[in-house]
Amino acid sequence: MHEHSAHAEHVYTSAQRDSAAASSPVVASWRRCMTMHQLAPEDKRTPLRLTDQEFRRAREQSEQLIASATDELDRLFTTVGRAGCCLLLTDKNGIALERRGAAGDDKEFRELGLWTGSVWTEASIGTNGIGTALADERAVAIFRDQHFFCSNTSLSCTTAPIRDHRGRLTAALDISTCREDVNEMTLAILTQTVRDAAMRIELNLFRSAFAGARFLMVPAGANSAAALLAVDRHDLVLGATRAARIALQLDDRRIAAGIPAADALHEAGVSQQDEMVEAEKAALLRALSRAGGNVSQAAIALGISRATLHRKMKKLDLH
Repeated sequence: MHEHSAHAEHVYTSAQRDSAAASSPVVASWRRCMTMHQLAPEDKRTPLRLTDQEFRRAREQSEQLIASATDELDRLFTTVGRAGCCLLLTDKNGIALERRGAAGDDKEFRELGLWTGSVWTEASIGTNGIGTALADERAVAIFRDQHFFCSNTSLSCTTAPIRDHRGRLTAALDISTCREDVNEMTLAILTQTVRDAAMRIELNLFRSAFAGARFLMVPAGANSAAALLAVDRHDLVLGATRAARIALQLDDRRIAAGIPAADALHEAGVSQQDEMVEAEKAALLRALSRAGGNVSQAAIALGISRATLHRKMKKLDLH
């Protein structure tokens, strides 16, 4: 019991302090729990639970999300499930729609409320991976005593938000564990794992929203894999992922007005000239690859002279 009162005391003093540490996302969340949600850290509680009917309705409203996430959840579970981790997929209201966990860990996770139909918002259960990721709209890791309630301090969670095809917050993906040997490094690896999986679910949602469109990857540095444009056969942008919206400064209004992909890329510094060069380079590489590197054969396939192909290869720095 002493341990619990010490944790509650720590939460109270940190939330009242006005130091640099007090501006951390965790302490900001503790403050929200006390002031906005009127929660007390010493209370022992589990998350709110939906009735079967409410849960069915929540799942129906998130049908597309669940379909886009199922394979990814299964794949992620084969990676971390046997290591004593539980996965939760929630909607934007923090309702756990899907879960994956090893049967041997079920009892412990169920007692904590890491179960479908539970509500993991800050209002329901204080500072926690899912609730805080949804409140801050960014990936978070909440390590043991960073949780608000004493009853959750055995937990370590890492959560990434998932956005819909218009870049709006729509869900969260969480890995939680009660293992005692979890340290900051393990949590950092799990954090990267959950972010990558959330990004793939986001891309699945995006592709299914624009089925039949062409998809272009936008050069956006480290975020390139997540930066996609959906383009119609006239080269007009139909949709853009959040990373692409940020990279190309696109919003719903500009997309609805019908902007050509080439213009959007050109404004962002990816000129059409560059695209033409890249397209030509790709065509030459394909021809050379099919000809097994034989320049004469590649030139015949391309319908140009051998000398012209040599000249183009030199200009494009292809050896």
